[in-house]
Amino acid sequence: MTFDKWFNKQSRLLKFILLILPVVGWIVECLVRLSVMLRTKSIIHIIVFLLFLFVGWTWILGVIDLIYLLITGHLILAK
Repeated sequence: MTFDKWFNKQSRLLKFILLILPVVGWIVECLVRLSVMLRTKSIIHIIVFLLFLFVGWTWILGVIDLIYLLITGHLILAK
């Protein structure tokens, strides 16, 4: 699964638009984190994926990730 690589190749504007939409943003974040988890099989990526799967639908993690995306160009622990 290479959804994270596709997502990281997109412009910041498209990433911002995908993440700002309430339900779409959560789905995109979960797909990116699932893709990173399956590709790396790291315990940190597994924990982050589970965190965003169960708690990521809240606006707090989404806003933090959105700000981090605007500054760095990628999601937290998803590079």
